[in-house]
Amino acid sequence: MSVLRPLHTGWTVRAATGAPAGGPFPATVPGCVHTDLLAAGAIPDPFLDDNEERLHWIGRTAWEYSTVFAGIAGDRVDLVAEGLDTVATVTLNGVELGRTANQHRGYRFDVTGVLRPDGNELTVRFDSAYDYAERVRDTLGARPNAYPEPFQYIRKMACNFGWDWGPTVVTAGIWQPIGLYAWSTARLARVRPVVTVEGTTGRVEVLVDLERTAGAPVLLRAAVGGVEAAVEVPAGATEASVVLEVPDAELWWPRGYGPARLYDLRVELGDEVWSRRIGFRTVELDTAADADGSQFVLRVNGEPVFVRGVNWIPDDAFVTRIGRERYAERIDQAVAAGVNYLRVWGGGRYESEDFYEVADERGLLVGQDFPFACSAYPEEEPLASEVAAEAREQVVRLMPHPSLVMWVGNNENIWGFHDWGWPAELEGRTWGEGYYLRVLPAIVHELDPTRPYWPGSPYSGDASIHPNDPAHGTMHIWDVWNTHDYRHYADYRPRFVAEFGFQAPPAFATLRRAVSDEPLTPQSPGVAHHQKAIGGNEKLARGLEGHFPAPATFDGWHWATQLNQARAIAFGIEHFRSLKPLCTGAIVWQLNDNWPVTSWSAIDGDGRRKPLWFALRRVYSERLVTIQPRDGAPAIVAVNDTPHPWRTTVEVRRLAFDGSPRAKLTLAVDVPGGGAATVPLPPELTTPESPASELLVADADGERALWFFAEDVDLAYPRAALDVQVAASPDGVDVRVTAHALARDVTLFPDRVDPAATVDRALLTLLPGESATFHVRGTAVADPAVWSAAPVLRTANDLVA
Repeated sequence: MSVLRPLHTGWTVRAATGAPAGGPFPATVPGCVHTDLLAAGAIPDPFLDDNEERLHWIGRTAWEYSTVFAGIAGDRVDLVAEGLDTVATVTLNGVELGRTANQHRGYRFDVTGVLRPDGNELTVRFDSAYDYAERVRDTLGARPNAYPEPFQYIRKMACNFGWDWGPTVVTAGIWQPIGLYAWSTARLARVRPVVTVEGTTGRVEVLVDLERTAGAPVLLRAAVGGVEAAVEVPAGATEASVVLEVPDAELWWPRGYGPARLYDLRVELGDEVWSRRIGFRTVELDTAADADGSQFVLRVNGEPVFVRGVNWIPDDAFVTRIGRERYAERIDQAVAAGVNYLRVWGGGRYESEDFYEVADERGLLVGQDFPFACSAYPEEEPLASEVAAEAREQVVRLMPHPSLVMWVGNNENIWGFHDWGWPAELEGRTWGEGYYLRVLPAIVHELDPTRPYWPGSPYSGDASIHPNDPAHGTMHIWDVWNTHDYRHYADYRPRFVAEFGFQAPPAFATLRRAVSDEPLTPQSPGVAHHQKAIGGNEKLARGLEGHFPAPATFDGWHWATQLNQARAIAFGIEHFRSLKPLCTGAIVWQLNDNWPVTSWSAIDGDGRRKPLWFALRRVYSERLVTIQPRDGAPAIVAVNDTPHPWRTTVEVRRLAFDGSPRAKLTLAVDVPGGGAATVPLPPELTTPESPASELLVADADGERALWFFAEDVDLAYPRAALDVQVAASPDGVDVRVTAHALARDVTLFPDRVDPAATVDRALLTLLPGESATFHVRGTAVADPAVWSAAPVLRTANDLVA
């Protein structure tokens, strides 16, 4: 007999120490104190203006959650708390059940002798995470950190304490499901499916740990793909296994390579059922040495996969507000942009079942960082045992998911030790190396031997090699954003880029919702508060230099910086992809935001797509034609990420800005599956008569690549002469734009018309006489005058001509 009863109703929360808002207030479980206070009207929205600054007291306060509930009968009854955030004391009917200090773990308390038939009083007190972390710091000694917050001294989401894109909102609360579980004889304490493929046979070895109240024999059953097996677990035994072999198993493939086939795996012990969906696939990481250093090739089912990736951060600073629907929306936005890989960054969390199930279904690949980021982490108690315990729990929880293809030990900590002056500050103290090179790889090897483990991002594969060496392993490129023009990306020949990024503000409607400044300017208080990067606006301005004139208005700044972000990242990706097979992956920082902010994201904190998203959709196409410099002149590079050969015809034209032809050539290009081909161009195409007023246009299979012979500031752009026609459609309007002169990067911003409106395309360059139709959803406004001028309709010409 087993019965699960959730305990998610009837909760209240109150401040257990002095606070501006004491309560009690109604509480949502799962949830957190910030969202409870917000729902009660006790605090302003921390995402608006600079409200965040006046709410830091919440993280310095102790909070007590309480509820009363009826009992449940059973030979054994456990209180199961899947996640407590973070420094918790759990008390039932006046009896302390236990204390916790790890957001990344679940807890189970035997309450059999404490539970009453009715009127049970449960309280969970959360002491200040700051107080706990600072005590650990004072005991173990301070260690270097990228930010002045103590997040490395507590096992809690680091970005709760703020980041260069996120607010400081140090949460507390029952953030995962909690409930009573009654059972007898034996229960499934841990189920670990080791999924492999042998030839055409899918194999699942189901390894089970049991907890018992009685020594009687029990029957363990498992089924997958129409195959069933059972084994009797002898009296008193607490471990068992059963093997299932599925003949002619259909493989789970990443998107672009085949269907993401999933199978239902069911494990039963008496009336207790554990079920997950699994996929049969193999994954390998090939880091063999070669003439250029050492490679970093991800192979799935034996096929090398070029990683077209994005970095993923928690999609809301209050993660309990993210449900399956929102995960699906955000992941589908990634898929629609051509992304095949999500890197779950190490300053957040081990992502949820919803996240991984959606990734499984979509055929996305996922790399999961262990949650360590940008600081030196102590390896002593009380943290050492917590790290090992959370890793063991989370590796087992996530191992059924075929989308998960790599475990990564940390974000930037090995790099930090080498380049950020840590050794002098540490004076011999531990900094996390033992976790990344010994503890975590041993746990992954023991529990999840089918997946590769990589010690860090970045990491070069050997302690004797600089961890951010472009010739080995993975690297991060941040000098471009911090100090260099984005054309510096072309100076790199990396094997795999795991982080690189460029900032831009969010959509106008997102910024306007979050900031009440009048007028809006890049330096106005609310806009400045929603820029968390040190010197961020100055770097945005520096990034425009040499590309666009300094904008004179806020609207000009907003458009120029968003366009420059898209240009910078597209430039980098096209360069990296053109190096194939030397380079085998690019992961953009970052896909998403956790609040409305100026950041490196492609999708802003309100879920709106920035121009960068549309640029990604083009340059992350499975088949890409790009124009790249080779031997001092532009050349055609065709990149094929599909497993099938690609034969295409490329029409290359050199045109004057007025559309008059200068030279033309048609090329037949053959690209093998998974390969790239470079085709030099003759001088009549690559040598302009007037570099300021000519361009190369390469058209292939409905896609277009462009090459301008100078930067925007030096181009003789005509003023964009555009005709706009608007027609109603069933779900919005169609805006048809016709160019009478060259119009570069034509983009509509429908949120300027209606915050609910979206558009299907952006950044289109129209030659004289060409037209394009933009489908706008979510608005019925059909007046052509509304859609015909800035700030709704923009071009690069606007910024220069």
